[in-house]
Amino acid sequence: MKRHLWLGAGLAGVLVLGLTACASSSRDAGTTTAASGSAQASGSAGEGSGGQPANPDGQFVFGAAGAPSMFDPLYATDGETFRVARQINEGLIRFKPGTADPEPALATDWEQSTDGKTWTFTIREGVTFHDGTPVDAAAVCFNLDRMYNQTGAGATQAQYWSDVMGGFKNQVDDAGQPVPSVYSSCTAEGNKAVIALTTSTSKFPGVLGLPSYSIQSPTALQQYDANNVVAQGDSFVYPAYATEHPTGAGPYKFQAYDKANNTVTLVRNDDYYGEKAKTKTLIFKIIPDETARKQELQAGTIDGYDFPSPADWDGLTGAGFNVEVRPAFNVMYLGMTQGTNPALADLKVRQAIAYALNREQFVQSQLPDGAKVADIFYPDTVDGWTDDVTKYPYDPEKAKQLLAEAGQSNLTVNFWWPTEVSRPYMPDPKSVFTAFKADLEAVGITVNEISKPWNGGYLDGVEAHDADLFLLGWTGDYNTPDNFIGTFFTRTDNRFNTGTQPWGATLSEALKQADAIPDPDQRNAAYVKINQDLMGTYLPAVPISHSPPAIVVAGDVEGLVASPLTDERFSTVYKTS
Repeated sequence: MKRHLWLGAGLAGVLVLGLTACASSSRDAGTTTAASGSAQASGSAGEGSGGQPANPDGQFVFGAAGAPSMFDPLYATDGETFRVARQINEGLIRFKPGTADPEPALATDWEQSTDGKTWTFTIREGVTFHDGTPVDAAAVCFNLDRMYNQTGAGATQAQYWSDVMGGFKNQVDDAGQPVPSVYSSCTAEGNKAVIALTTSTSKFPGVLGLPSYSIQSPTALQQYDANNVVAQGDSFVYPAYATEHPTGAGPYKFQAYDKANNTVTLVRNDDYYGEKAKTKTLIFKIIPDETARKQELQAGTIDGYDFPSPADWDGLTGAGFNVEVRPAFNVMYLGMTQGTNPALADLKVRQAIAYALNREQFVQSQLPDGAKVADIFYPDTVDGWTDDVTKYPYDPEKAKQLLAEAGQSNLTVNFWWPTEVSRPYMPDPKSVFTAFKADLEAVGITVNEISKPWNGGYLDGVEAHDADLFLLGWTGDYNTPDNFIGTFFTRTDNRFNTGTQPWGATLSEALKQADAIPDPDQRNAAYVKINQDLMGTYLPAVPISHSPPAIVVAGDVEGLVASPLTDERFSTVYKTS
């Protein structure tokens, strides 16, 4: 931050249409009450057609690209930690398999007040955490209050709370002013958890499906001192709960993290309220190198891995592996830092750069089938998407004209690109940079190349506004425009440095107001207007493409439902041989 079986194009249509239909119905319905969910477990829709597990007491081994940072999702921001946490935990809601839309999980249904500030969740009865503690409304409120009450290093690390909800209880900024929070309180009323917010937000209820908002055992959280996060230099030391005793209510239970052998082992939760996991043991084998992951899959020592290079898709498929391509729920963009290079403060210069990029050729030549040019900063399955925006087709002559009008025919830019990384939206950063460097030079722009390791200076440098131009992107966490453009532009001290522009505060306020509109139709209209302004009046970046990432499993593996959110649940997965 997410589809069809590469061997069968029909499933692609089903999944993509399903995602579109769900998003569309959400836009059009305008209701305030969620449909009551059945008691069926998550993942039942993902059972493979035909066949049964060859050995239900066997194991499924997945090749992980990195080690989890720990196992308490409240403090996590990385995909490998979330991948494990999704198997252990559940939240009030989850996402329907193969889509980005919410469905019941620990809550069977929910209601929203007219003003959008009160949400009432009916908690599923008869469910227990892995340690036998009941899952009830009191446990739900304990978890939400625990998140809200973080202090010190815990508050620093609970980034998904601060990014989405704002402040923690009694938190003040550097000037001593209270940091506003979307969250106000949670009250247990029988089997209902009533969550009060300070403002309506489009983030609800979708955000509650993220791993960071998992409902965990209050007993275990207290017994193993879960909040005792300690800063140690530039790193953090986590308590026993996060390293040895994560306790959720999901289909798998934590067994061990063997650092010597680079494996995380989970075992089936036989007391799970829904359909039990089809494999007794789930192992994540940490293999940082992609080539090594592919070789281990070919050797049969692992049963699958994520983000295979698009260059390998055909070869893997031809060798009998199942390459499942997710719908593209992401965006890659060329960022243009405001205020760093004075020339970029001129809209004409930014538009010239947009016209200079041959995005269509780039998508056709470098990205996998299913990728497409982005017209705005999120895919067309998300609310507020509109085709009625200013577009920037490849037009080098128009680019030259705009540069001349701006007095920047001899423009020089520092163009940054990341090394030592491959992202779902950007499989090969160097190739992206090379293509667009040539496009910029073709219209007379001098490009200074600057490359830095992803976690070794690139991200820090971009956030510090050191780059003129930079390549980045986003894979959506849930299905709202706020999760895309709200994440990018609401803060004026964002990576684009929009606060240096006279329109930066205007854009920020428009995003805040749109997010707080309780009526879906009115909110959708507000986001349409924001997208039009972003592309026509502001243009702080150039949206490049939406690219479908893949996940690959062995030919004898069934039951995997690829998710647009990389939200795969492995409880439905089994081997037939």
